[in-house]
Amino acid sequence: MSTHKHRPILGDRRPRFAGLTTFMRLPHVTDPSQVDIAIVGVPWDASTVNRPGARHAPRQIREMSGWMRLIHPTSGIAPYELCSVADYGDVPVNPLNLQETMGAITEAIRHISASGAAPLVVGGDHLTTLPVLRGLVSKEGPLGVIHFDAHSDTMDEIYGDKYNHATPFRRAVEEKLIDPRRTVQIGIRGSHYEPEPHRWALEQGFRIITIEEFYDLGIAKVIAEARRTLGAGPAYISFDVDGLDPSYAPGTGTPEVGGFTTLEAMRVIRGLEGLDIRGADIVEVSPPFDTNNSTALVAATLLFEILCVAAKAHAERQTRVPSANPD
Repeated sequence: MSTHKHRPILGDRRPRFAGLTTFMRLPHVTDPSQVDIAIVGVPWDASTVNRPGARHAPRQIREMSGWMRLIHPTSGIAPYELCSVADYGDVPVNPLNLQETMGAITEAIRHISASGAAPLVVGGDHLTTLPVLRGLVSKEGPLGVIHFDAHSDTMDEIYGDKYNHATPFRRAVEEKLIDPRRTVQIGIRGSHYEPEPHRWALEQGFRIITIEEFYDLGIAKVIAEARRTLGAGPAYISFDVDGLDPSYAPGTGTPEVGGFTTLEAMRVIRGLEGLDIRGADIVEVSPPFDTNNSTALVAATLLFEILCVAAKAHAERQTRVPSANPD
């Protein structure tokens, strides 16, 4: 665990519009051994099949993350007191080469994870999740996943291609990166081309909470169901902003009406406190389709929510690590 705690530049000490732009106004640190949590940008949307623009998200979310402060208003978690957190910069992507970029993402995440730090990834389209999971393979086995989305992202292929933003969780199951019996998907809705992907996910053991069930259950029972599904093992959060209703997140590639609200999403994330979160991503923010940076601000706020539960998880893991010198 890093002994030096990085702190954001406070808005009451230096104006938010001044200085270099980094996630949460944290320092830019390229040595992951110096941090406990590394926030990583993936400016890439080469696997998007409709509205592009998610490649611009890390830069815009950095800008809006300057609005975040130090302490969570509800839980009281102060992530920068618990952990050393920094902006790791962007993964070097090749916008014309899918496999090369996926390899670069995996290499970056593996480097971060091997140092003992947890990655919080800001994409990018949703295929980003697959190479991140490849770099995060846990010694304890496949990861559990809580996945916020309007879409299950378990299609087998689109246009004959198996690697795109609609297929990451199918590939992740096939590669044994995630445990489908410890995977819960929240907010699923929208029309289908065919029933097979949804049926396939259920057959693998995914717990799918459609948007109708989300509202039938209510927030408390959704949180309880997510915690039951994930259990005590290592877990990963993947948040596609199109899980939100587009009135809250218009700047996204595949909007679907009838989604949950920002507060509902925030409350579910808060309900994950105490779980063994090993990493997370926020994806599918498309600034060219955004209105007044509202979606980027939503993503930055959700990033802070995730940071709080991830910092608490990291700190709790350190207390479980046996001392090298028991005397």
